[in-house]
Amino acid sequence: MSALVPAIVLAVAAVFFVLYPVLSGREAPMEREESELTEAQHRKNVALLALRDIEYDYHAGKLDDADYRMLRQQTSAEALEALDEEEAERLGRSRASGGEGGSGAERAGIEAEIAALRASIREGTVCTHCGHPNPRGSRYCSDCGAALPIAKAG
Repeated sequence: MSALVPAIVLAVAAVFFVLYPVLSGREAPMEREESELTEAQHRKNVALLALRDIEYDYHAGKLDDADYRMLRQQTSAEALEALDEEEAERLGRSRASGGEGGSGAERAGIEAEIAALRASIREGTVCTHCGHPNPRGSRYCSDCGAALPIAKAG
C-alpha cells in the first residue's frame, strides 16, 4: 500500500505534464516569423562558424596541414552550397511576393556582396575571430580589427 501512493502520484503528475499544454490553450504557430532563420541560413551560419573553428584549430596547432586543407575544402563547399540555397530561397520569396528581387541596382549590389563572400571563403580571408569576410590582401578584419591569418603561397 505504501508503494502504491507514490506510484499514483507519479502517474497523475505524468498525465498532467503531458496534458498541460493542451489544457492551457497553448499552440505552436504554423507560419515562420521573419526573425526566424530558414534552413539554408542556419546551414550557412553553421558552416561559417565551422570554418572559423577550423582556422582557429589550425593556427593553434591542433590540425596538421593535410587535415586543415581537407576540412577547409569540405566546409567551404558546404558554406557555398548553403549560400546558393539561401539565395534561391530569397529569390523564391521575392518572386512569390510579386517582385523579381528588387531594382537592378539593388540586385547588382546583392550579387556583388555574394560574390565577395564566396571569394573570401575560397581565399581564406574570413576572420577567424568574428567570421566577417574581408577583401583579398587584407591584413586586419574590417569588422572587428583582428589580425587575419597570413595566406601561405602554394
